[in-house]
Amino acid sequence: MNKKWAVKRITINLTSTEAEKLEKYCVATGRPATDVIRELIRSLKTEESENGV
Repeated sequence: MNKKWAVKRITINLTSTEAEKLEKYCVATGRPATDVIRELIRSLKTEESENGV
């Protein structure tokens, strides 16, 4: 059975400036950092997405 939300946890290192920028964006939009980062990753162009896969 395929799970739609099979989770893989990752850890990233951000500079204090990057972390502050992310936090300010999250506060301004009312969205959690995980949602913002997930959306940014989904927006990345890949060979698969360019071929309609």
